[in-house]
Order: sequence, then C-alpha cells, then structure tokens
Amino acid sequence: MAFCKDYNARTADKAGYVIPVEITVNDDRSFTFILKTPPASVLLLKAAGVEKGSKDPKMEKVGKITIDQLHTIAAEKLPDLNCKSIESAMRIIAGTAANMGIDVDPPVLEQKKKELV
Repeated sequence: MAFCKDYNARTADKAGYVIPVEITVNDDRSFTFILKTPPASVLLLKAAGVEKGSKDPKMEKVGKITIDQLHTIAAEKLPDLNCKSIESAMRIIAGTAANMGIDVDPPVLEQKKKELV
C-alpha cells in the first residue's frame, strides 16, 4: 500500500502516461524505486495523435511526426536508451516509429537497398 501511495505521488504530474518502475524490496519490507521514462511507443502515439500502431507498417501508415517531435522524444528517452548521443537516440526512436507505421518528416532512416547477386 505504501508503494502505491508513493508511486501515485511521484507520478501525479504524468497523468495519462504509462510509467515503468524498477523496484527493490529489502528483507525488512522497506523498498526503493526508480521511475523510468514512458515507453517510446506511447510517446510516439501521443505525438502522432493516433490510438494504435499499424498492423502492416510497411503498407499502411497511421500517422506522421516531425523531426522536432522526434528530437523531443529522443531527448526524453535518452537516459533509458543504450546510447550516448541524441542522434543515436533519434535513430532508435525513428526505428520504433517505422515499426509502428508512423512516418518521420523529413526521414531519418535510410531505406535498405536490395542488391542483386
């Protein structure tokens, strides 16, 4: 019960977002927890103004975000990502967007070219 009260108090300003948490419980039933940033997919859906991603992201696009929105999301997610630069974070988030059927304008990722052997 104490965890729920602490969690709700610390996430009151982030209503409407899914906030992951990393909790450590000690033997004496005390605990500590670290709040993480919302999942990239949740942030992308909110930025694109859509409810859910595409079933077929290559053929059916559900929304579009700008490069500025991508930069904002990447800056927010940077502490939780496995990279150090904002450019790398932007590429990771752009990949998530592509897999959800959300276009980035202008494109950040290059299309892979098939080579004929």
